[in-house]
Amino acid sequence: MKKILFLSFFIIFLGDIYGQKPYVKPEFAKNWSNPGKHPDHIVLNFSDDPSSTISVTWRTNKDVKSGYAEIAKATADPKFIAERRTYDAKTEVFDFSDVVQNGTFSDEKVDFDDLYSHYHSVTFTDLNPNTVYGYRVGDGKIWSEWIQFKTASNKPDPFSFLYVGDAQNYILELWSRLIREGYKKAPNASFIIHAGDLVNNAHNDHEWHEWYMAGGWIHRSLPSLSIPGNHEYRPQVQKDLDEKISRLSIQWNHQFTFPDNGVKGLEETVYYVDYQGVRFIGLNSNLMIEEQTVWLEEVLKNNPNKWTVVVYHHPLYSASRGRDNVELRSKWKPIFDKYKVDLALQGHDHAYTRGRVSSYEENLVSGQNTKNLTGTVYVVSVSGGKMYPLKDGWNQYDALRDRAGQNMQLFQVITVDGNKLSYQAYTAIGDLYDSFDLVKGENGLNSFVERKYEAY
Repeated sequence: MKKILFLSFFIIFLGDIYGQKPYVKPEFAKNWSNPGKHPDHIVLNFSDDPSSTISVTWRTNKDVKSGYAEIAKATADPKFIAERRTYDAKTEVFDFSDVVQNGTFSDEKVDFDDLYSHYHSVTFTDLNPNTVYGYRVGDGKIWSEWIQFKTASNKPDPFSFLYVGDAQNYILELWSRLIREGYKKAPNASFIIHAGDLVNNAHNDHEWHEWYMAGGWIHRSLPSLSIPGNHEYRPQVQKDLDEKISRLSIQWNHQFTFPDNGVKGLEETVYYVDYQGVRFIGLNSNLMIEEQTVWLEEVLKNNPNKWTVVVYHHPLYSASRGRDNVELRSKWKPIFDKYKVDLALQGHDHAYTRGRVSSYEENLVSGQNTKNLTGTVYVVSVSGGKMYPLKDGWNQYDALRDRAGQNMQLFQVITVDGNKLSYQAYTAIGDLYDSFDLVKGENGLNSFVERKYEAY
């Protein structure tokens, strides 16, 4: 096994510096992450109208050359499966035989046959709103279990969703407890937002397998809305290393089926979804910022929803030292202000920060009054096991930082109910760490109400 360098800001892994027993990184059996004939890496995604469609993607080995998915309205009677519809899957060959660091942690030579697999995807259509369905995937003989999900309502009914920052490191070891605790805290959540850096090494199939194993059946039953972070971009082939070029994770477009309504050249990394009165906009903060800025303004200009949530990786207002994304702030913040974006969900900085700008009309810091009008609320959060130290506040940016913390794995539960958006951040052991409400007035401006949280 390759040796792993543990930096001083990584949590709990300082070993006997503090008299603790040194931490030993777990090893994995050879070929542990390789696919077989049985479907794995099953994940649900929104790819169109979530009240009438949903997409599912899964993986098999190269011997499974075609795939199928079946779906039926779920009932208490197990005979609901008799009414199933069968869809032919789109099947793609996944070849990472020439990928640099192609997914093994072992120094042993990789079996050439292990470098090929198949990804299968289906988009279920003509579904009824606000309805529980069961589905399964397979090759016609070998099938997954029947898995349940619920379609969105076609009107602005109340709902909740989960939001997590970077999983990235110690994914199976430590991110697993976080995402499972999140599901326990919000079992009726409608979907999960992942704000980038799902893995540490973009093309590493072993790490992606950890992500799927850690989330398990949660990925199969709660749709994911994910955007790429900087760690989803790495050199893919030797020429890229020589020319210092990074490319999107070779797995990304194979394993996710996101909406095709974004910027050309950034397919399935830039998109929007309308869900029960909220427009969710995913941005790719790694490249093509100018093109996204033009697209973003159009998407916000033609937004019929009451609420707007944007998600991207690199923060406009950073949480950690030595980081400042000036270009993103100069390009995107004026548009957020102009179109009254309510909430910006970010990752990257491996610490926690939550703050806001004042009302969109004033665009100045408005002080500590907890019931004042507020502009966009910005959040940075981390869900994995890698931690960075905090930086100073945001005063130099004309923004107010209300809450900040470090060395904590966190997940967020966000609920939208009519004119109120409620936000709660929890630790990995389920303690409430941060909480606030946004209350939308008749003029479209939000009042900010800070709630009680734990004093860490």
